[in-house]
Amino acid sequence: MSPKNKEIIHSKKVVKERFTLEKTFCEELIGKKAKFGFGGFGEAVYYRTYSRIKPDGTQEHWADTVIRVINGVLSIRKDHYLSNALVWDEVKWQHYAQKLALSMFDMQWLPPGRGLWIMGTKYIYDRGGAALNNCGAVDTTDLSLAAEWTMDMLMCGVGVGFNTAWQGDTVILPDKKNPAVYIIPDSREGWAESVKLLIESYTKQTPWFSFDYSLIRPEGSPIHGFGGTASGPAPLKELHLRIETYLDTYCNGKIDKTRCVADVMNAIGVCVVAGNVRRSAEIALGSVDDNSFLELKDYRKNPERAEIGWISNNTVVLTKTEDLEKLPLIAEHIRENGEPGIMNLMNVQKYARYGEEAKESASLANPCSEIALESFELCNLSEVFPSRCLNEDGFYQAMEYATFYASTVSLLMTHRHETNAVISRNRRIGVSISGIADMLDRAGIADLTSRLKKGYKLVRSVNQRLAVEADIPLSIRVTTVKPSGTISQLVGCSPGMHFPTFQYAIRRIRIGNISPICSVLKEAGVPYEKDHYSANTTVFEFPIYQGQTRKAKDVPAEEQFSLLTLLQREWSDNMVSCTVYFDPKIEGPHIEHMLSKFVPLIKSVSMLPHSDTGAYVQMPYEGITKEQYEARISRISNIDWSHFSGSDGIESRFCSNDACD
Repeated sequence: MSPKNKEIIHSKKVVKERFTLEKTFCEELIGKKAKFGFGGFGEAVYYRTYSRIKPDGTQEHWADTVIRVINGVLSIRKDHYLSNALVWDEVKWQHYAQKLALSMFDMQWLPPGRGLWIMGTKYIYDRGGAALNNCGAVDTTDLSLAAEWTMDMLMCGVGVGFNTAWQGDTVILPDKKNPAVYIIPDSREGWAESVKLLIESYTKQTPWFSFDYSLIRPEGSPIHGFGGTASGPAPLKELHLRIETYLDTYCNGKIDKTRCVADVMNAIGVCVVAGNVRRSAEIALGSVDDNSFLELKDYRKNPERAEIGWISNNTVVLTKTEDLEKLPLIAEHIRENGEPGIMNLMNVQKYARYGEEAKESASLANPCSEIALESFELCNLSEVFPSRCLNEDGFYQAMEYATFYASTVSLLMTHRHETNAVISRNRRIGVSISGIADMLDRAGIADLTSRLKKGYKLVRSVNQRLAVEADIPLSIRVTTVKPSGTISQLVGCSPGMHFPTFQYAIRRIRIGNISPICSVLKEAGVPYEKDHYSANTTVFEFPIYQGQTRKAKDVPAEEQFSLLTLLQREWSDNMVSCTVYFDPKIEGPHIEHMLSKFVPLIKSVSMLPHSDTGAYVQMPYEGITKEQYEARISRISNIDWSHFSGSDGIESRFCSNDACD
């Protein structure tokens, strides 16, 4: 018997009320000139990644994006107030929204990349807030449900963490004779449901299905709701074949349960990337006692995993004090290949900021390890940029605005009832800071510490005020440090807490040949060449100068660990996304000592060696001399974007953390 196809019909709008900035203010904002970072590079990243085509068919410029985002976030809050019979003062909120917009225009604070791209669109108004969230996580005890949820969220652009809790004790080979037919709907829900049905035929002894892909739109067709173009059915067919192979192999005793669950979840991530969805990032969480987990990326032993294993960061979870005795083993693996990362669950569940007891039950993490999460939970982030704030008061004002944005996004529910239950209870948000290394080197550790302490109190106070006003629980956690990929490039600062790799560098950006961006950059004299790795793609080269902040190679690993510890103690009550870089010859032998010293004081960390090996043609980031920088910058004219049109943005497909890059 074939189940009824479960395509969700989105006929009822999730956000009914609308807020609109006053016309005269919008006209004034459009007349302002935006200041992007890193010369023309930040602006090119904006137009490639976040600028959308407006409903009237014209192209968004920065002021248009700001207006869309502010109208969107205020519409969410207005709809919540009016839907729950709360007082809404239109004059008050119009005044506030204009200040919020001006601060965002100047990039003193910004939403995350997904907020820049999709906030204020029909997709959000009609389908809810899943796509506004940066990250999520799921427990795999019920593998079919976890796999279906993961695929659903990845296709919404949400990075997903998963554990290896699946026990695999109810799995038997299904009877594949006389299969029922499942016609896969041409939707995100249809793809995810097909994965669930396939796994359940093994884990829950439900009928075996033959999949009919005839309704799936052909490759290259536009995706009108979420944006982008369709991949056709090929990636889904490949995923079905892979999952069937993994489960057959498990049933035949050739791989263990850890391998099976990791293979299934990694294959889902690879399918989503191949399916032209905007982003797919995963983190696998396992036990330090599980050798199978520790060897997932040992492609000498598991060569067949090379085609899927790259999609996730792999991290061991320390659950008890005895696990700290395994740090020498972890250090050995880190020296060999830069993994695993470490999550100290004892500190996660005991503390908000380190030393500040505030228990919670999160046991999972997002792909870049800045947020600890419960199963099915999502978290949305925002970011503050001190280098764009005129003074210290402006820095705190930007923090208020960033807190307002993230707290408001938490009001909007998703299309998943399991997720809504956790969001409604926790209202978890993450207000982040980027350019921390710049602050440290410019103002010193004392000033940085003072601002972090005051800033945390402010974020907590603003979140509490907004929660009381909206009649919802206070957010269980409110601050973090995220890795800040393309967003910090728009602003022109160091990302998150990390130090820049080079003072002078070439930043490369890949553009599809059919994109109108290509002609704009070529006319401005930006150097370019054919992409060596992707067909129909051009690689453009921008020279950038990253200021006087120390290069990462000049900052000892112990100092990086000390900065991480400071941020976990004074600022972040979630986690801190941190990759500690080390000299493999000088500092490599001391990894065990550093882990033993700092892991008890933090919640998460990963490590990578400084290395010139593995350099490849057309790297995204390449160091150059000051003289080379000056010669290159002199040959590029001002880029004229005033007549640019025809691009609907495309975010990076991968997690922007350094470990993923």
